[in-house]
Amino acid sequence: MEGGEELSEAPESDSGLREPCKVEESFRLHIVTWNVATVEPPDDVSSLLHLNSPKGADLYVIGLQEVNARPLRFVFDSVFDDPWSHCLMTSLAPRQYIKVASIRMQGLLLLVFSKLKHVPFIRDIRATYTRTGIFRYWGNKGGLSVRMSFYGHTLCFLNCHLAAHMQYASERVDEFEYIMDTQTFDCKKTPKVIDHRLVFWFGDLNFRIQDHGIHFVRSCISSQNYNLLWSKDQLNVMKDKEELLQQFEEGPLEFQPTYKFDLNSDTYDTRVYKSWFGFNSKKRKPAWTDRILWRLRPKDASQDAQEEKRVDADIGKVKQMEEDEEYPLKIRQDLYTSNMEYSISDHKPVIGVFTLELRKMYETPLVQLQPEGDWSADIDAMVVYSPLQPFKASTWDWIGLYKVGFTSVLDYITYTWVKDDEVAFNEELIQVYIGKEEIPVRGGDCVLCYFSSHLNCIIGMSEPFKVHGSKVAIEEGLMPEKLSEFDRAEQVRN
Repeated sequence: MEGGEELSEAPESDSGLREPCKVEESFRLHIVTWNVATVEPPDDVSSLLHLNSPKGADLYVIGLQEVNARPLRFVFDSVFDDPWSHCLMTSLAPRQYIKVASIRMQGLLLLVFSKLKHVPFIRDIRATYTRTGIFRYWGNKGGLSVRMSFYGHTLCFLNCHLAAHMQYASERVDEFEYIMDTQTFDCKKTPKVIDHRLVFWFGDLNFRIQDHGIHFVRSCISSQNYNLLWSKDQLNVMKDKEELLQQFEEGPLEFQPTYKFDLNSDTYDTRVYKSWFGFNSKKRKPAWTDRILWRLRPKDASQDAQEEKRVDADIGKVKQMEEDEEYPLKIRQDLYTSNMEYSISDHKPVIGVFTLELRKMYETPLVQLQPEGDWSADIDAMVVYSPLQPFKASTWDWIGLYKVGFTSVLDYITYTWVKDDEVAFNEELIQVYIGKEEIPVRGGDCVLCYFSSHLNCIIGMSEPFKVHGSKVAIEEGLMPEKLSEFDRAEQVRN
């Protein structure tokens, strides 16, 4: 793609134009963390994603660790979707979800999916990563973050894989604090993870169960007396010492530890390991290495804060406090569990299901767009769009033509640059041209999306419409040279 200079300025979308949305609404968030031990995805992820649940999720957030990152596989995955992303996208797309964000660092992968109806209201998407591997130059360990504005509320998702082994609990905390200190986003209001209204921290955090012997731990697991192990869980122990950890909440660990299992079984580690000097090493003690925590930005209702509000010492903080009061955000954890059904890894996946109750800061898309007239590959086509609110437009903005059921922002049939291909405009309506050679010969049900380069997201979407099959191509017998790239891909798939 090509582009050019930015054209206009507008307020950040997080502040933007407020709309009088007084009703609090509920949204369902489904988070999965899983160390997949370099294996390929299973054939069926329905149980992992609760696809048969009567209550569908509004957002899916999937954090994976130890995705296969061998050189040949990593190069292949940098060109094409990796097998895990492909598996999840193809499972969710038929249910009207698309991938809105993803980031990968070697074996760490973070994916965010949204129900299609929410996509125009997920804005300011940014992603970043931090290495904490060997000398903090190697990315086998570290953290990936995706931040976004969801109906105006800032959310951040942090997927971590921290240092392994029992004796490195303090190092794990140091790595987490390093990630929190160094990760930054190109967002004025929320430059750091901790600045967001709601933060989810999850991953293979590698905290172990200390002091207790392996037989006692396994006995507690067999009898489901998990509470006898909580006080010796290293994350709980470190929480008593570290102020940053105390800011994060976690549901009770009422499921069995998720590490370490024999492959293709529900049996805890039975293998005999060789040490560096050839002696047999102990079996791995079960542990809750895989966790999901969250932090809701606290309301600063102290006397000092109220005094600060009166003297207007920090205008930004005062505005933030007022915004939090006007647009409340509440969180409830509905489920925190592991899924014992999957045995392809030595870890079991952990699932957290949450309900977010919030008052929308906006419910109007930034752009409204629609096709003009009938569409087919026999004639050039026109898109008509109109900005509904001010936003920062750019020559990098584009409009994509998608097939209904598309999997991600990049799964377009074709696209056109908004400014380069603009043919007419006034203050309310703008026309953009798409050449007939870019339109699929076979036709089909399609949708148009406006992508903002500044906000890094779709900010407007048309209703589905019919692209008619090409009469000319049909008369010519659908000769291969008449097919667009999209048509050829469809022909191969079919």
